Amino acid sequence: MKEVPNSFSILLKKFHVNFVKNSNSLAGSGVKTVIGIPFIHLSEINSTNIYAMEQVQAKLAEHGAAFFADLQTSGKGQMGKKWESEAGKNLLLSVVLNTSSLNMGDQFALSAAIALATHDFLSAYIQQDLTIKWPNDLYWGDRKAGGILIENQISGGIWTHAIAGIGININQTQFPGTTSRAVSLRQITGRQYNAVDLAKMLCHCLEKRFNQLMLSDGYAEIIKDYNQVLYKKGEMVKLKTGNSSAWYTILEVDQQGQLNVSGGIPMQFKHGTIEWIIETRQ
Repeated sequence: MKEVPNSFSILLKKFHVNFVKNSNSLAGSGVKTVIGIPFIHLSEINSTNIYAMEQVQAKLAEHGAAFFADLQTSGKGQMGKKWESEAGKNLLLSVVLNTSSLNMGDQFALSAAIALATHDFLSAYIQQDLTIKWPNDLYWGDRKAGGILIENQISGGIWTHAIAGIGININQTQFPGTTSRAVSLRQITGRQYNAVDLAKMLCHCLEKRFNQLMLSDGYAEIIKDYNQVLYKKGEMVKLKTGNSSAWYTILEVDQQGQLNVSGGIPMQFKHGTIEWIIETRQ
């Protein structure tokens, strides 16, 4: 496998961080951790999100714990879909986030922060045409490079933890049976990568954006950054709602996480209410 390109070390310098030796034991309850420490490498698991949530519920994992898998046998995607991935070829990562200082209404804020962190990470290797497709898919042109699934733990009316599952196509070059126009980092750049090293770098990007979210003006800045890399912003796209479809101009995503569009009159859509139809208008 070829070495990861120089952009990896450049991004390390940008965030001014050093890797800490990996541990297979989780930190104790009195230890303040950062995202990516400990980093748990699993050869095979049903789902990194399922495993991470089980660890949290058993009080064996805290904020920052990261679970990477070479293979998921029951990987989870958005809207109940299955995330397919060839063994040992891609980045399959779930991280534990302590959300007790966030409000229940901040769930899109966290989603946007995670999506931006993933965009930050990929932008070190992909210099053009990289966007975030609302709400949190990573697209290169009109092809999907990665996706995010966030699952929450709520206890006593308090949002205590979120599990952020991130799947990024790294070295896989064939995607049989998929209709999502998948693309991998290798296909885009022509290089092979060490997925474990990339996952650790992604953790540092996640740490930076999560800390930004904790600032008093963090959410506003995150929404601003998010809209700057929004897929199809300012362009006309075809969206399906129910049994009908129409052309709309993508405007922005608001702080409630709604997609704002114009179809003659301004409209807002909530996640899960529309389907994107990717085609060129004649």
